[in-house]
Amino acid sequence: MRQSRHYKSPYAAMLWSCVLPGFGQFYNRDYIVGSLLIGLEFIVNLNSNLNLSLLETFNGDIHSAHHVIDYRWALFYPSIYGYAIWQALNSAKANNNKLDGKEVVHRTYLSGFFIGVVLGMDFGLFWHDSSFFSHFPVMKFLDFPVLNGLLLGLMTGTLAHIIENKIYRKSHISKK
Repeated sequence: MRQSRHYKSPYAAMLWSCVLPGFGQFYNRDYIVGSLLIGLEFIVNLNSNLNLSLLETFNGDIHSAHHVIDYRWALFYPSIYGYAIWQALNSAKANNNKLDGKEVVHRTYLSGFFIGVVLGMDFGLFWHDSSFFSHFPVMKFLDFPVLNGLLLGLMTGTLAHIIENKIYRKSHISKK
């Protein structure tokens, strides 16, 4: 067991997990969870050819970006990515509450946002190859699988966060 716990910035933990799923857990000293997430990230990333699709996206080659990626594996990546960021943030907040002597709250933070991000990224990967984009040349950049997933993920995550806050506020007001 750990002898001493140090303050952990929830946002630093979250950003480390944005860099690579599992790094935020290492920052929080959750080595088992971090190792598992890094292992899953590498397995899914290698089998989906996600990095090759990103490379083709940055090179501007839509055709290659579509054909190099294996969507059967790529659809797992948003779940691993979203969970790693969410878990790192909430683990750091729980650690800091213990340090401050506060009771550990059984509430999680930004759950709606990360559920929305995962769903939006999955839908973006799934629906990226749409004839809709051929009618609007200004939006042609969304025809890339990863960019469409990121944009749709951020949009649904923001919407889910707003909905979560409305429900949470209503339930808190009705309890008082």
